[in-house]
Order: sequence, then structure tokens, then C-alpha cells
Amino acid sequence: MYEINLATIAILAIDENRSKVIEDDETFIVERPTPKVIDDSCRYFGSSYIGRFEGSKNFLGRTIYKSPIIIEETNEIIFFPTGSARSSDCSWICLKKIERFEKKDNQTLVYFKNGSSITVPIRYASFQNQVLRASRLESVLRQRKAKKA
Repeated sequence: MYEINLATIAILAIDENRSKVIEDDETFIVERPTPKVIDDSCRYFGSSYIGRFEGSKNFLGRTIYKSPIIIEETNEIIFFPTGSARSSDCSWICLKKIERFEKKDNQTLVYFKNGSSITVPIRYASFQNQVLRASRLESVLRQRKAKKA
């Protein structure tokens, strides 16, 4: 089993049973589909995917298709899906790890802060929208944390 951590950049779908994990310093395969990796990680940090999804809905004020989720609050680990979250071909990307992204045909080329890059099969406008949603979630989380301090 794999839990998302501060080094995790992305969880990429390979097939119905495996995912490719990209971390700051290594890349490897786990024998779990992406939805299970996400749910396992949420559970490790005290919730579930459904709980995190409901939390995001509460933070953002409405149900959002392909909603970003907070995997872990203290370190503001926020991931967003590239497609339908329940689908085994959906990949997940960490907001904090993105350096920049650009259009590449009908896909998006994503550059990460560690110098690596990947091409994701999602239109640039859709990817940009996902980044904006995740950024909004991060902003609301920070505002709520600041109020408690």
C-alpha cells in the first residue's frame, strides 16, 4: 500500500490494477488503481475519499465535477483529478508541485518543480480549470487556518 506524502508529485493511471507514482526523487509502480491510492491516502490521514470530497464541496460551496481534494490539511497536500475520480484511468496531480503547464496538441504538458514533466491526456483549458479549482480550495483552506490561529 502507498500513502501520498510531501514528496508525491502525481499518481498516474496505468490500468485497472496499477498506478505509476512520481515523487520528487523517484518513480515507481504500485499494485493499486488510482482511486484506491487516493482513498488509502485519505484514510491514512483520518478520512476517506468520500469524506474529503464532501469537505471540498463544503469549502467551495457547491458540488464540482472533478473536484480537487485535500489529502492532508496541515501540509496543505491538495490533489486534483484529470478525469472522473471513480475511473481507473483517472490520474491525480499535486497542486504544490506544478511549476507551469502548456498546451501540447489536444493535451497538456505539465512541468514540475523538481525538473520533471509529463503529458496528460486532458485539454489545456480543462487542466487550467482544474488548477484554478485546486488553487481556490487551497486559498479557502489557508483562510480558515488563519482564522483559527
